[in-house]
Amino acid sequence: MSEFKSPLAEQFEAFVRFRKACMKWNDTSYGMNLLLFDKHCLQHFPEEKVLTQDMVDSWCIQRESESNNGCISRIYAIVSLVRFLRERGLTNANEPVIPSAEKRLYIPHPFTKEELQLFFKACDSYKPFNFRTASHLNIKYTLPVFFRLLYSTGMRTTEARKLRRCNVNLDTGVISIVNTKGYEQHYVVMHDSMLVLMKTYDFVIEDLYPGRMYFFPNGPIGFRSRTWVQHYFKVMWEQVESTYATAYELRHNYAIENINKLVGHGMSFEDNLIYLSKSMGHTSADITVKYYYSLVPALSEVLLEQTETGFNELIPEVDYEEG
Repeated sequence: MSEFKSPLAEQFEAFVRFRKACMKWNDTSYGMNLLLFDKHCLQHFPEEKVLTQDMVDSWCIQRESESNNGCISRIYAIVSLVRFLRERGLTNANEPVIPSAEKRLYIPHPFTKEELQLFFKACDSYKPFNFRTASHLNIKYTLPVFFRLLYSTGMRTTEARKLRRCNVNLDTGVISIVNTKGYEQHYVVMHDSMLVLMKTYDFVIEDLYPGRMYFFPNGPIGFRSRTWVQHYFKVMWEQVESTYATAYELRHNYAIENINKLVGHGMSFEDNLIYLSKSMGHTSADITVKYYYSLVPALSEVLLEQTETGFNELIPEVDYEEG
C-alpha cells in the first residue's frame, strides 16, 4: 500500500521510482518532505488530481521562523518533483523560487593526533550486546573500518554508506564512487594499510552476509543510514572528548592535512591541488580552495607564494555548500 494518500499519490510514486532508478533518492530529506507535502495536498486540495501553482506556492513559501537553509531543505524535493512532472507534461506549475543559501558559520572540529588515536581505539574496542547475532557482530566489525575509510580517503559519509561492493576493487585498491553529491563519478585510491583492512573486513562480512550488494551492509540487502553513522560516531567520540564533532569532519581533516602538505612533495602546487580536488569529488580545484581557505592556517600565504598573480581571482566569496 502506498504511503501517499492525496489524489497525486500515483504521480508521487512515479517520481520516487524515477529518482531511485537514477540513484538520486534520499529517504531522509526527499522521502520525509514529499510525505509532508502529500499530507498538505490532501488537507488543503483534496479534489485536485493535477499539481497546481497554488499547491506548490502554498507549501514552498518561506515560513516566518524558517531560515533560508531550512527552507531549501524542506522544499528542494518539491522543486525536483515539479521538474519531473513538467518534463512529462503532467503539470503547468512553475518551480518555486529557492532562497539564497546562507553561509554556515560552524567551524569543523580540528582533530589532534591524540584524539584520533583514542577515537579509533574506542572503535576497535566496541563490544556488541550479543556476540551470537550477525547484526551485532556486523556493527563490531564495521565501526573500525568505516570510520578509518572516511579518515584515510576523505570520502563523504553518504558515499561510504552507499558504497557498493562491486565498486571496490580489492586488487588495485581503487574505489569508484558513483553515488555522490552532484552525481559526478570519481575515484579514490586507498592507502596500502587501508586496503589490507578492507580485504580482511570483506572476507569476514561476506561470511555473515554472502553475496551482499553494499560494502558496509545493514543486513543482507540494505546499507547503513545517516542516523546510524551519527549515532555511533557520537558514541565513540564521547569516549574521547566532550566537545562537539561529527563524522563528516573526518573529511575536513583529510582535506586540511593534505593541503598543509601540498608544498615540497615533488609535484607543483597546482598539480597537487587538482589531484586532491578530484579525489574529494569537487568539480574544480577552485571549489576546494574556496571552502578550505578559511579553515587552513596560513593557506593564504601559501597560495600567494605559489600563484603570485591572480590570487584575488582564485579566492572569491566562500560557498559553504560546496564542501
